[in-house]
Amino acid sequence: VQLQASGGGLVQVGGSLRLSCIASESTFSHNQIGCAKNAIGWYRRTPGRQRELVAAIKSDGDIKYADFVKGRFTISRDNAKNTVSLQMNSLNPEDTAVYYCNVPDNFYTDLGCFPWGQGTQVTVSS
Repeated sequence: VQLQASGGGLVQVGGSLRLSCIASESTFSHNQIGCAKNAIGWYRRTPGRQRELVAAIKSDGDIKYADFVKGRFTISRDNAKNTVSLQMNSLNPEDTAVYYCNVPDNFYTDLGCFPWGQGTQVTVSS
């Protein structure tokens, strides 16, 4: 299983960014116990804080958002391209973090199922 996040950058308050996660084919056929099937999540980690789930999407379209991004972020997926995107609007400094994608556990906690990649840095300047 491999997941590669990209699309981060520096943006001003109120700006937008679109992140992309490309997943390997095996991501959707894994047999990891306790891990969601056909689901990809976006997570973020800020210095001094634990990694937290931002949003997750299943292949059937079921979507979950963290309360702190509802109405601002939109997660979507292109099953044909094994890609999951995160459109982030109305960004504020508290959104500054390294963003990662991973397979969620069955309870959609902040714990991803597979080794974390490098992530992509999002910095929101005020």
